[in-house]
Amino acid sequence: MVADEPRFGDGGGPRDADGPGRQAGTDGGVAVDGEVPVIAVRGITKHFGSIQALRGVDLDVRRGEVVGLVGDNGAGKSTLVNILSGALQPNGGTILVDGKAVTFGSSLEARRLGIETVYQDLSLAPDLSVWANIFLGREETVKGPLRVFGWLDRRAMARSAEADLERTRIRIGSVSSLAGRLSGGQRQAIAVGRAVAWGSKVILMDEPTAALGVEQQERVGQLVRSVCENGVPVLFISHNLPQVHKICDRVVVLFQGRVVANLRPAESSVDEIVAWITGAAMGGARSGL
Repeated sequence: MVADEPRFGDGGGPRDADGPGRQAGTDGGVAVDGEVPVIAVRGITKHFGSIQALRGVDLDVRRGEVVGLVGDNGAGKSTLVNILSGALQPNGGTILVDGKAVTFGSSLEARRLGIETVYQDLSLAPDLSVWANIFLGREETVKGPLRVFGWLDRRAMARSAEADLERTRIRIGSVSSLAGRLSGGQRQAIAVGRAVAWGSKVILMDEPTAALGVEQQERVGQLVRSVCENGVPVLFISHNLPQVHKICDRVVVLFQGRVVANLRPAESSVDEIVAWITGAAMGGARSGL
């Protein structure tokens, strides 16, 4: 296990702002209502040679909410997620965690701050058990003299994995089952459960339902809502707009590397989200910003 790495429920959640709230988008990442976003970006830019992937992106994710991030192919969604997860470094702008500016030199540094990412390919080891996948790279060793030999505490990890999955109402069967023998929905649940177990700040989900059937997509949506009920926010990236509209509290639209809309599903339709994604709504009066 990485030293001092937070686990779900360890009290590593965001803190309320001590001072008065400032308009969203100002230094410190404080929202209008005075609550400090769990994670925020200000003026993030990223280019790959002559290709400008992100052009001054501002985004807040607050405690206990699901924020949908949508846009057409090439809008910059995955680039932004890779920056938040530490896989890429921005060319400009600021990342804030609990209102404090941070820099990530690697994905490991982001994970140490409680930022976990669930990718479409899940990054699971099919020949390992459920509990081994949850603790992959963070294995616990036995206490006592045998610790110096690196002996793994398999029973403790299995018990912890079972408790982590139970906390979010994820039903796998046995945590000793091999991941490769489970259904696509169950494997997705393992990836989500692992992110919940270690992501005390925020969980980033990049197209988590793209390879799943309708029933399994519904199950993932239920998992996302369950995670948020425990206070951990989720940034949910998906092309499945009906699901985004159903499970998200806010929907942020990227268009050619810029945030063009910040919509609330309760006040917006799927067709309106599509209009922003395609650029058809760009001339409208509503900006959502």
